[in-house]
Amino acid sequence: MIYTIGDIHGCLEPLRRLMDQIHLSEMDEVVFIGDYVDRGPDSKGVIDYLLTLQGHYTFLMGNHERMFLDFLQGKARFLFLYNGGEATLESYGGVGNIPASHLAFLNRLVLYYETDDYLFVHGGIRPGIPIQDQDPKDLLWIREEFYAYPGRYAKPVVFGHTPMREVLMEEDRIGIDTACVYGNKLTCLILPSRQVIQVSNPLDEVSRAALLGHHR
Repeated sequence: MIYTIGDIHGCLEPLRRLMDQIHLSEMDEVVFIGDYVDRGPDSKGVIDYLLTLQGHYTFLMGNHERMFLDFLQGKARFLFLYNGGEATLESYGGVGNIPASHLAFLNRLVLYYETDDYLFVHGGIRPGIPIQDQDPKDLLWIREEFYAYPGRYAKPVVFGHTPMREVLMEEDRIGIDTACVYGNKLTCLILPSRQVIQVSNPLDEVSRAALLGHHR
């Protein structure tokens, strides 16, 4: 089976609770869909936790990891800070305290993962273009052009990036970003059964309003 986990955004405690409900066999694999950092309270703790996991794990890059890396390279600094990057830096206690192991983790994230039956990607794909020819920016950022496409994709595409109240469960596209950081739920999708495991992450109104004011 494949267990696919949606956007975490620094929400370590819901991630721990979700993983406690997942009971993996040696043959199972886990795919994280990206956006481990930004907005939530403990981006550093999330990556610390992910680095402890052992087994068949695939970690995709999200647009927020791309922004984080760009920021660390001196590019698009405002974009990262405006979209929740300040919370990430606070979790590290400053940019100078980011461990080398975390930088290595960020740099080895992959843009997509494909099996015989499924395609996993953070943002989505541009219709009509082979996966190997997709623009990396689309894989990380695309939204409506992908999920509202009226045609059919060759195989089911599992994606995050676009926060929704509930899982988008269509035959050929499955959206699993259920807005955990905004006070909703963190989701794990199990394939091929399409069973869903979720944990809640309730926020107080002040926290919710602050987060919704900086959404991208």
